[in-house]
Amino acid sequence: MEAKGFTQDGTVDLQGRPVLSSKTGKWKACAFLVGYEAFERMAFYGIQSNLVNYLTSQLHEDTVSSVRNVNNWSGVVWITPLLGAYIADTYIASLKFMKPTCTNGICSKTSTSQIAFFYSSLYIIAIGAGGTKPNISTFGADQFDDFNPYEKNLKVSFFNWWMFSSFIGALCATLGLVYIQENLGWGLGYGIPTAGLLFSLVIFYIGSPIYRHKIRKTKSPARDLIRVPIAAFRNRKIQLPDNPSELHEFDTQDYIRSGKRQVVHSPAFRCLDKAAIKHGNGGDSKPPCTVTQVEGTKLVLGMALVWLVTLIPSTIWAQINTLFVKQGTTLDRSLSPSFRIPAASLGSFVTLSMLLSVPMYDRYFVPFMRRRTGNPRGITMLQRLGVGFVIQVMAIAIAYAVEVRRMHVIRVQHISGPKQIVPMSIFWLLPQYVLLGVADVFNAIGLLEFFYDQSPEDMQSLGTTFFTSGIGVGNFLNSFLVTLVDKVTGRNGEKGWIGDNLNDCHLDYYYGFLMVISILNLGAFFWASSRYVYKRETKEVNEGCVEMETKALDTSLGLHA
Repeated sequence: MEAKGFTQDGTVDLQGRPVLSSKTGKWKACAFLVGYEAFERMAFYGIQSNLVNYLTSQLHEDTVSSVRNVNNWSGVVWITPLLGAYIADTYIASLKFMKPTCTNGICSKTSTSQIAFFYSSLYIIAIGAGGTKPNISTFGADQFDDFNPYEKNLKVSFFNWWMFSSFIGALCATLGLVYIQENLGWGLGYGIPTAGLLFSLVIFYIGSPIYRHKIRKTKSPARDLIRVPIAAFRNRKIQLPDNPSELHEFDTQDYIRSGKRQVVHSPAFRCLDKAAIKHGNGGDSKPPCTVTQVEGTKLVLGMALVWLVTLIPSTIWAQINTLFVKQGTTLDRSLSPSFRIPAASLGSFVTLSMLLSVPMYDRYFVPFMRRRTGNPRGITMLQRLGVGFVIQVMAIAIAYAVEVRRMHVIRVQHISGPKQIVPMSIFWLLPQYVLLGVADVFNAIGLLEFFYDQSPEDMQSLGTTFFTSGIGVGNFLNSFLVTLVDKVTGRNGEKGWIGDNLNDCHLDYYYGFLMVISILNLGAFFWASSRYVYKRETKEVNEGCVEMETKALDTSLGLHA
């Protein structure tokens, strides 16, 4: 089949026919997908970036409620596992009857029907996003043939440039759409993302003739996640063989003929190996699990351990569109006597630092480290995550220091009113935004690549779901922390850490709290990564010969190169 120019990984077109390698896939197909991603992300961030200000200024919610509601919505967007088209219903911002009426600066309370309509529209978006986010990046990665050395080399950079397109969309939102929303109207500011989303769908469908589609050979690959632990429990009293080669496994040629990859035995989670004991089911007619099936379950458990230590970093990231924005509204935002920068626009510096860092990482850092480590990625995926998490701890430490400085200025200037501007430039917040952007190049892109790369062959969409659900749960966790901290610190009439009046609370204490748990979480990450064993597979090369491939390109544990 290779002689005829067809792909070697079994990908097909929409009619199920084998596709020519030269006319489909690769970056020419991904160009349409990254175009879709850029406009779709512009639509999403056009809503998310300034939503906390919309809730407080237009729907008149208090600070804690607005932060909690933004986090809850963002959490659902990132965690929703439903299929469906992405539906943008944000045009409701321009409907006057759906907003509270204001007379002489005094606004009526938002009605129950107005709140219900608004949040129903937001959560329709969340349901649609749940259908695209677990699949679109996986579909993009599928455009590269892992069995073709040239295309496999191209794929190394895919997730870097995939996220680069996402950052472009975010930059347009935080620079342009936020300004439009605050100065030209919320209706127009939310109408443009809707139009952008429709255009993204057009771009996506134009590329249909050259997309490659993978045929999933198993009806329910996730069933192994249930079958393996059950089989291991049944065999719990049986002694494991000393040699793993005595465990049940199909012949390598069977995998070659089926076009699937055999996963090599690893020492992790040894108790699960009992599921692959030959003749160990005590009269059960079902055959034992194969080593590949057991290793697939081990991989998911290992990824789940890494996933747990990504929740705190996701909580830190949630500050960008919530408390950082509210903090910015209290500072001097004047660039000239007639122009004030919107507080949410400072988020554009997160995106700008990402856009600058991705090419530098891909074109300079990776080749530099590749020459020293021999790893085509430069450093291992867990090393990449570790660097990102360290930078993120530095960012929240700086955020804490800046907030301490802001509170000092407030005390010196005797500021107490909620609308009084602190004589301190908003650009004091710039370092924390920039560092979070640089950190994201390491941890966000690294996480997406890690979960896709380390997933069992038939569960790579599940791997992407690990990435999105981590962000979602991180938002929910931040919502929980904000609510809990507000209730605990504000009881008995005491000054709370987070309040409607950020000039008369202790936001610095909350940032200090986040810094402490981030440091503790960093230690947990180092522990988890030291125990992680990368996936190792066999694959067909040179007319049926077999070679070993380590997916992380590192046979050692965790962070060690």
